[in-house]
Amino acid sequence: MRTYLETTHDVYKEAALTPDVGLCCTTNPIWELPGLKIPKIMQEMNYGCGSTVHARDLTNNPKMLYVGVGGGMELLQFSYFNRQKGGVVGIDVVDEMLEASRKNFIEAEAQNDWFKSEFVDLKKGDAMNLPVEDNSIDVAAQNCLFNIFKADDLKKAIEEMYRVLKPHGRLVMSDPTCEQPMNDTLRNDERLRALCLSGSLPIADYVKALTDAGFGTIEIRARKPYRILDPKNYPTDELIYIESIEVAAIKDPMPEDGPCIFTGKAAIYYGSEDYFDDKKGHVLLKNQPLAICDKTAGAIAALNRDDIYISESTYHYDGGGCC
Repeated sequence: MRTYLETTHDVYKEAALTPDVGLCCTTNPIWELPGLKIPKIMQEMNYGCGSTVHARDLTNNPKMLYVGVGGGMELLQFSYFNRQKGGVVGIDVVDEMLEASRKNFIEAEAQNDWFKSEFVDLKKGDAMNLPVEDNSIDVAAQNCLFNIFKADDLKKAIEEMYRVLKPHGRLVMSDPTCEQPMNDTLRNDERLRALCLSGSLPIADYVKALTDAGFGTIEIRARKPYRILDPKNYPTDELIYIESIEVAAIKDPMPEDGPCIFTGKAAIYYGSEDYFDDKKGHVLLKNQPLAICDKTAGAIAALNRDDIYISESTYHYDGGGCC
């Protein structure tokens, strides 16, 4: 009996041999950076649902890992920030996808005088058993891959990413999520799972999988519309709305009172003093919004003050703030 991972392998083998522009749908614009030109074939093989490339993660020539190489577009983008031999490691279980990326890198070399294929070390490997040393990676990434995995395999894949990251390293991800329940027919449809649709988890479950692995800080950086599963085209009686989220999970020590999860909340102090200090490391300057994690938001709200406003989650966090 075939497994869902074998079905996934075949879907992406086919997508490597015959690029499928509609396989995944991302609303992210293609990066425009000085001197960076992305070949058309890479754009056609951009099988992601967002972006994992953020300049603020990529300072000081970080050692990078990307799992599920696609057509190599994000590998090229990562290489822009680390122009060293083997500075970026790309791993995929599909031979045809690895070969397609190698060919695409030749095209990228022709269009970018700074780029060399040797900047990327392509390896065949499994997300559940990465051919990478412990504590060796500064920034690891995956785009629209982990949502395919069922619970046990997802746990293994996240644990592997945690293993290879250096202390304070970060795992940057983009995946579809869904807050509505899906019926068993959808959940058990192996092709829909391979197409990054029926494996989508609620955000809370997705975050819990990360914190269960030990990640002490979680940043939800973006939340965007992705797809609709409608009764006319899918085995469902109701319309199902799927979003994509961009998340960073940081290998910080786990705080004694639980992880710091940033979902875009902020606190604003508007009292009579110049600032408010909760004596726990959070200083709110008067009329200056401070990004806070959900845990801190709850603690400040419990003070029942009438001079502090706490915003709702925006599911967009871009750094700074408490913790």
